[in-house]
Amino acid sequence: MMTEKKVTFSRYDTANYLRDEQDIKAYFDVALEDRNPAMIAVALGNIARARNVSQLARDTNMSRDGIYKALSGQGNPSFSTIYKLANALGYDINFVPKTV
Repeated sequence: MMTEKKVTFSRYDTANYLRDEQDIKAYFDVALEDRNPAMIAVALGNIARARNVSQLARDTNMSRDGIYKALSGQGNPSFSTIYKLANALGYDINFVPKTV
């Protein structure tokens, strides 16, 4: 009689795979290509979780829950919130003319 092996899966979490700044840059570059504001917020959230949300909360004077909500993809963060979080994560937001 064969016994079946129990297979367990853990929930996938992108933040677990963002191990260094090179991984983070490559991931964020791809997220920016999507040009979807919700995806950019989710990417910032994953980067924040890969680094340290508690430190980000201290740096931005925001609550951890507020950061999670704003960057969940379900929230609708203001531009000033995205700007503040991106800046605290070490990113500049620049506007450049579109190329035709």
